[in-house]
Amino acid sequence: MVSRLAAGVLIASLAACAVGPNFKRPTPPKARDFGNAPMQGEIAAPGPDGSAQHFVAGEDIPSQWWMLFRSPALNDLVVRALTGNPDVGAAQAALRQANELYLAQRTAFFPVVEGNFSGTRAKNALGTIANPTSLPQANPYYNLYTAQLTISYLPDVFGGVRRAVELAKAQADSTRFQLEATYLTLSSNVVVTAVQEASLRGQIAATMRLLDLQHQLTDKVQHQRVLGTANDLDVLAQQSLEAQTAQTLPPLQKQLGQTRDALTALLGRLPSDEPADTFRLDDLTLPTDLPVSVPAKLIEQRPDVRQAEENLHAASAAVGVAIANMLPNLAISGDIGTTGLAMQQLFGPNTGFWSGGGSLTQTLFDAGALLHKKRAADAALDQAAAQYRSAVILACQNVADSLRALQADADAVKASADAQRAAKKTFDLAQHQRELGAITLVAVLIAEQAYNLAELALVQAQANRYSDTAGLFQALGGGWWNRTEEPRYERFSPTGE
Repeated sequence: MVSRLAAGVLIASLAACAVGPNFKRPTPPKARDFGNAPMQGEIAAPGPDGSAQHFVAGEDIPSQWWMLFRSPALNDLVVRALTGNPDVGAAQAALRQANELYLAQRTAFFPVVEGNFSGTRAKNALGTIANPTSLPQANPYYNLYTAQLTISYLPDVFGGVRRAVELAKAQADSTRFQLEATYLTLSSNVVVTAVQEASLRGQIAATMRLLDLQHQLTDKVQHQRVLGTANDLDVLAQQSLEAQTAQTLPPLQKQLGQTRDALTALLGRLPSDEPADTFRLDDLTLPTDLPVSVPAKLIEQRPDVRQAEENLHAASAAVGVAIANMLPNLAISGDIGTTGLAMQQLFGPNTGFWSGGGSLTQTLFDAGALLHKKRAADAALDQAAAQYRSAVILACQNVADSLRALQADADAVKASADAQRAAKKTFDLAQHQRELGAITLVAVLIAEQAYNLAELALVQAQANRYSDTAGLFQALGGGWWNRTEEPRYERFSPTGE
């Protein structure tokens, strides 16, 4: 009879409506573009690397988008970062924890059954009012054994349990998107850091060539002063220019060392375990077809937006939990067991017992604690809604910024390439005129110096283009939805040994 009653209450509670708001996914943005930021068409004529980039609206993003740079060393570095960086391990562990908490919360739908066995040895007080008929010579000692099952169940009449399970599920989904964001951020940081290293190596090489030329110019001017064709002011001016160029080299070398340290840290290694791979811009290929997603699709792709959506979902469910806590709580419990003075009597005739019952509890006075918790849940829901909107705005801003940056980068590369070609022609012409004896060596060195400065500017412009291309892939979500297998984090000791 008790089991039938419990089953009926269980079915009724599952069929009841849950209190609190039912979550509905926010309406996607109606905007079809990112303002006047370019979304399609060619954004640059072929540059010095022979490639032109095109925006392709609606094109999908591969899960391993960094392979579009066609660098085996870069591909290997990203994979090693995804399997060795401790932030990945922490995010994966957080997801496992969230999933287990969700599974634990789901058990609230089912009764709790507890088994108990107890054995007691006691001595009666003979000759007292408690045992007036006991004889002094009677054995005052006895054993008592009890075995019982206790069943308890909290019917989810108002849906508080369902809202709690919904809350736990939303929190697990939020953690899953946080893990995706970790993958995306880490892979993007590896690519951008590798590009930064390549840029710094190019800048250092160009600066050293420029410094060597300026040193030759200084020697030449000093020789001319000895011959009387130059004065002290000319020498000092050239020495000052050489010193200014030499001053720019140590900061570049410092940045290169720090970039290598950052790259090593992204791999989850100590500075002493620096990777052997090095990067130069010539080792990378610029992706030519760049995908662009409309805002309505972008919010489906961005892990941070999806995480904010699940946080909003969790906040909505928390309101239902707070409301349910203000309503009466029904509890059903029952015991069944057997008891005996000896172990062999436990399951004998007339030793069984059972009990069943229910209780209804309603908070009558708590000085407004439950009401304030409900209001706090409402405020948390408003906060999560505002944070979701902020995440959407930031996602669209990131894409618009990346599109504008790539357009500006293309213009900068084109202008730098034109300047570099003009400087190269000037230098070649100066060399030819020097061979004919028409100009001095100083004029040739000055032309070569201008050429090296143009090369330095071109290296910086090209590096910006590579970095902003990686930034666009990151802003669009990185293609995580096309991944078929999760990266496996290699566990290490906390000290890295």
